[in-house]
Amino acid sequence: MEIEQFSHDKPGDLIPVEGVQGASHAFLPALLPPAWLWPVDMWPLLMEANIELAKLEGIGRHLPNPGLLLRPLENREAQRSSQLEGTYATPQQLLLFELDPILPGSSDDPANAVREVANYSIALRTGLKMIAAGVPFSQWLIRELHRHLLDGVRGSDSNPGTFRSGQVQIGRPPRYVPPPPFYLQERLDNFEEIARHNSRMYSPLVDAFIMHYQFEAIHPFEDGNGRVGRLLLALMITKWCKLSDQWLFMSEYFDKNKDEYLERLLKVSTHNDWSGWIRFCLEGVIQQAIDTEQRCANLVELSTTYSERVRSLGGSWRLQSIVDRLFILPVVQIPLLAADHHVSYPTASADVKKLVAVGILEEIQDAPIKTYYAPEITHITYG
Repeated sequence: MEIEQFSHDKPGDLIPVEGVQGASHAFLPALLPPAWLWPVDMWPLLMEANIELAKLEGIGRHLPNPGLLLRPLENREAQRSSQLEGTYATPQQLLLFELDPILPGSSDDPANAVREVANYSIALRTGLKMIAAGVPFSQWLIRELHRHLLDGVRGSDSNPGTFRSGQVQIGRPPRYVPPPPFYLQERLDNFEEIARHNSRMYSPLVDAFIMHYQFEAIHPFEDGNGRVGRLLLALMITKWCKLSDQWLFMSEYFDKNKDEYLERLLKVSTHNDWSGWIRFCLEGVIQQAIDTEQRCANLVELSTTYSERVRSLGGSWRLQSIVDRLFILPVVQIPLLAADHHVSYPTASADVKKLVAVGILEEIQDAPIKTYYAPEITHITYG
C-alpha cells in the first residue's frame, strides 16, 4: 500500500505501522457519518433501486409459500460470497453436505470448501432469526456471525468470534492495510452506535452500503472479514428496508464485478469517492432485484409444472410433499426419504423411480451413497 495513492481529502488518517512487508502505514477510517454531500444527480438511480426492491418485496409477499424459494436464494448467496474469497463448492457438493455434514480431516481436505459455504448459509439464517427476534446490530452479533462462519473450518484457529489483537493486511504485497488493533475499539463502538440505533445518515439502502464499506475498512477479524461484511449487508438491507424476508443479496453482483468491487472500496479510502461506491452498489441493487424476480418467477412456474407431473402420476399426496420439499433441499436419499415419510424402503424407492421417470429427480453420479437431486431447481438456483 503506497501512501502516495491517498489524496489529501481521504476520509481518515494514515498511521505508521511496523512489521508489514511492503507498507509503512495503515489506514484509519474516519468515524461515521461520513463528510459527504449526497449528489443531486444520483436521486434517479436511488429511486430506481428502491422501485425494483419494492417490486421484489411485492412478489415475495404474494408467493403462496415464500419459504420454498428463500432457501435456494440463501444457498446461492452463500456460494457466491464464498467464491469471492476463492472458496469454491459445486451445487452437488453442497447438497450432499446438507444431507451428511462431514467435518474436514485436515486443512487441505476438500471438505473445507464445502463446509465453509455451508457455514455461510447457517450464519445467514441465524442472523436473520436474531434480528427478527429484536437482537440489535451490535459487536456481539458481529462476533456471533463470525463464530458460526468459522466453525470447524480453515481459519477456525483465527479465534472465531474474537476481534483481532494483531496487525493484518489485505494482499501480498498489501493493497490495503487496515488500522492497527489499538484503534479498533473506537471504530467498532462508532459502528455499533450507528447500526444499533439505526441512526439514519442518508437512506436505508445507502446507509447499508456505507456501513459495508466501514466494516471492510476496519477489518476487525484476522480472517473472514469479507464474508461477515456481506452477511451484515444482507441483514441490514432486510431490516432497514423493512423487507418481509431476505429477498435481496449482493454477493453475486460483487463476484461478477470483483475487480470493480475491490477498487470502489479502495477508492473510498484513497480518494473519498463515496459517490462512485454508492453508484456502483445501487446499480447492483437494480440488477440483483431484477435477477431475483426472474428466478422467483422461474421457480414458481417450475413448482406448477412439477405439480402437473405429480398429477400425471396419480396425484399422490406423499409425492407432492416430496416435491415441495425439493425446493428447500433439492436432494434425496431413499433411506432418509423412507424415514421422513414413515414408509418402507421399497415404497420410498418406488416414489423416487416415479419422480425420475417424469424428470423431477436425477441420480448424482459418483456420490458415496446413492443420491438423487432436482436438476431443474438446481439450474435455476445456481445457474
